[in-house]
Amino acid sequence: MNARTEPQLLQAASAHSLSNSHLDALEEETVFILREVAAAFERPALLFSGGKDSLVMLRCAEKAFGVGRIPYPLLMIDTGHNFPEVTDFRDQRAAELKAELIVRSVEDSMARGTVRLAHPGESRNVHQSVTLLEAIDEFRFDALIGGARRDEEKARAKERIFSHRDSFGQWQPKAQRPELWTLFNTRLAPGEHFRVFPISNWTELDVWQYIERENIALPSIYYAHKREVVERRGLLVPVTPLTPPKDGEATETRTVRFRTVGDITCTCPVESDAATPGQIVIETLAADVSERGATRMDDKTSEASMEKRKKDGYF
Repeated sequence: MNARTEPQLLQAASAHSLSNSHLDALEEETVFILREVAAAFERPALLFSGGKDSLVMLRCAEKAFGVGRIPYPLLMIDTGHNFPEVTDFRDQRAAELKAELIVRSVEDSMARGTVRLAHPGESRNVHQSVTLLEAIDEFRFDALIGGARRDEEKARAKERIFSHRDSFGQWQPKAQRPELWTLFNTRLAPGEHFRVFPISNWTELDVWQYIERENIALPSIYYAHKREVVERRGLLVPVTPLTPPKDGEATETRTVRFRTVGDITCTCPVESDAATPGQIVIETLAADVSERGATRMDDKTSEASMEKRKKDGYF
């Protein structure tokens, strides 16, 4: 936490709420990018996990094209170890939007032999890259729209909004194209594709302010709830069949919420009583650690660094 007092945080939150001009500008930019993708590519898809960032993009897509008229399918790469609250919400939201939902599973890649785990308990999160590239090949996608933001992690801060991927699905930071004056070079050679990040310039605070303003429904685990956890390496690890306590660890029930949601094996909640977007805005104003830094076990090790995974084809 930073040094500001609660009254100061409330005052700051109130000031942010009174001025929506920055949210209008971010929304306008995102709508423009979503329309640009529809105009520039033949077979785009929107990566949709059911998480808060992809739900914000969906709201912007509704404003860009109209309810029930999003011109590209939604694509989910499922590890098989996702929180059921999130996957259930994903299916519900796609049905409400009358959008095509394509789900491809890491378990299917394992059955094909293209993904092999080092041991049964290994996280499948990093192996999503293989399944994603297989889906790109299957549907011949030439652009994938993702919800990554530059404030989340150092490697993501290096991304362009239109991020070029070579014919192997790899990202080369030094080979990215300039984006001066919001002009995007979308030319592709055979086998190449783009990853497009319309909310690159948003922050976690912007996302929650927008969720509050637009009254966007989210999976329940984003808000305060009781959950059994153990403390491990400075994180609160949820106790599940996939993440049981280790020898000597004491379980306890705490009031927590998830700042970001991913695979169960690598995503941790934070202690929080925030039960509304407005309360989360206040917490976010006080946070001094990024949401991934505070909640992702897989970002704690250099071997699984985000930059290396992105170079290998990760989201």
